[in-house]
Amino acid sequence: MLTAGETILLTVRLAGSVPVRAARQLHQQRVAAQAATADLATHRRAEQQFFAGFDALLDARTVGPAYLEKEKLADMVAGELLMLEEQGFRVPCFVLLPNHLHVVLHRPAGLGLSLYKAVELLHQRTAVQARRHLRGQLPPEADFWQTGFHELPVLDEAELARVKAYLRGHAQRLKLPERFREWPYVYESDEVMG
Repeated sequence: MLTAGETILLTVRLAGSVPVRAARQLHQQRVAAQAATADLATHRRAEQQFFAGFDALLDARTVGPAYLEKEKLADMVAGELLMLEEQGFRVPCFVLLPNHLHVVLHRPAGLGLSLYKAVELLHQRTAVQARRHLRGQLPPEADFWQTGFHELPVLDEAELARVKAYLRGHAQRLKLPERFREWPYVYESDEVMG
């Protein structure tokens, strides 16, 4: 059983990693589906469909950079994700992919730091370090991360198990090099969330 608090599947992506028109279309479909009814199950399905569609766009890698293919950057981002535990979050699992990442974060009840502030700090810290690694490759005016993120609440242990399996197999489904299938690119905590 998940402990008190909130558990979220979070997707963070590099700036410019999804075609704008396609992203806008997916967003409009989600909004229309949710506006059509007040039913929570329908809202949840719309969120899940949005996640699946958006993830497929990211996985296709038709536009934008793939900076997380660089091992130094991937190592740095993985380390910063694990540093969230020092701020009170629990990180049951994550996967780094060439242009985005998925991380499950558990925010215990009573933790003063909000999810939004934690992601903002993660964006800031990793972007500064990435700029150092990417000297000459990232124009000074360009953002490293896309502003914002997508979140999908993880409602129970069964869903958490499905999410972990999805993240664990993500790199293999995309036929990424072997290094993306081993820590620090695919991470799963041994800790039980109960």
